Amino acid sequence: MKKPSFGLLPLPSLPCFRAALLLLLSPLVALANTWEPLPTHGQMHPRHEAAFIAVGDKIYLLGGRRLQPVDILDPATGAWSQGAPPPVEVHHFQPVVWENRIWLVGAMTGGYPHERALDHIPVYDPATDTWSRGPSLPEQRRRGGAGAVIREGKLYVVCGIINGHWDGHVAWLDELNLATGAWRELPDAPRARDHFQAAIVSDKLYAAGGRRSWAARKETFTHVEPLVDAYHFKTGAWSTLPSPAGDLPAPRAGSMSIAIGRHLIVAGGESLAQTAAHAEVHVLDTATGTWSAWPAFARGRHGSGLARLGDRLYIASGSGNRGGAPELDSVEVLDIATLPVGK
Repeated sequence: MKKPSFGLLPLPSLPCFRAALLLLLSPLVALANTWEPLPTHGQMHPRHEAAFIAVGDKIYLLGGRRLQPVDILDPATGAWSQGAPPPVEVHHFQPVVWENRIWLVGAMTGGYPHERALDHIPVYDPATDTWSRGPSLPEQRRRGGAGAVIREGKLYVVCGIINGHWDGHVAWLDELNLATGAWRELPDAPRARDHFQAAIVSDKLYAAGGRRSWAARKETFTHVEPLVDAYHFKTGAWSTLPSPAGDLPAPRAGSMSIAIGRHLIVAGGESLAQTAAHAEVHVLDTATGTWSAWPAFARGRHGSGLARLGDRLYIASGSGNRGGAPELDSVEVLDIATLPVGK
C-alpha cells in the first residue's frame, strides 16, 4: 500500500497531533461496536410485552398489549409489512421457533394487574400468515411471564407468575415432548421469577434477570432477582452461579436474552433503580462464570426481544420507561462480528 504523503499539509505540534490521533482512533473502535438506528419504511405498530424473533431472513414483531397485527421486518430493505393479528390479545410470553413456526409460550391476556394466563400456546406460521391453537397447558401449571426454550424436540417452560402481576410467582419447570404431546414436571428452580427470558448455552438452561411481581403488596417492581440459576439437562439438577461474581450486574426485569456460542446475553429491562428503561447489555461467559459489558442500546427499552440474523443483532419496539410507556417505534442493530462472543 502506498504511504500517504503529508508534504502539502502543515504539520501540527506534537501535543495537538497526539490529541487529534486519539480523537480519531477512539471513535473508530466505538463505532465498530455500537447499536445503530436502522432506517425503516412502512408501518410499524409500537408495542411492549411482545416478541421480536427471526425466522428465515425476516424478523417478526408479535403480540404485546392490545390486539396487534404481526409486523414483519425485512432487514435487507428496512421495509415493514403486516401480517394477521392473533385471535386474542397476547402478551408477556417468550417466543420459540419450532418447524419454522413461532410459538408464543407462557402468554397472558387481559389488563393489569389481573392478567389471565392462556390455557394454550398460540402458534403463528409465517409461511401462510395464519394462527393456530397449539398444545394446551396443564391446568394446574398455567402461568405467564415465563421463560421458554426448545432442546432436542422438547419444549421447556420455566418459572412465571399465575395471577397476572398480582401474585403467584412460581419456580416450576415443565417439559413438553413435541412429538407425543406429553407434559412432564421437572424439579423446581432454586427460586421463582417472572418477566425474564430463558436461554440454552451448551447443555444448560439459564434463568437470568426477572423479578417476583407483587402488585398485591404494591411491590410490582421491587423484587428484582440478581442470582442466576442453571438447569443441567444431563443431570436433571439445578445450580446457582456463585454470588456475587455470577450475579447479573444490573438486576432488572423485562429483559431480553439470547445465547451466542458459550455466552448468554441479557439486554435492557426495567427496575426501581431508574425511571428510564435499562440500556445495558451484559454478557455472561458461561465457561468462566463472569460477566462483561457490551455496548448499550442507544435507547433503553424493555418488553421486546433480541433477534439474530448472521452477524447482526436487532431490537425493535418495547417500552422506553419503567412500565408501559412510551412504546417505541425504533429499530436498532449491532454488528457482532468483531466482538469476541460473535466468533
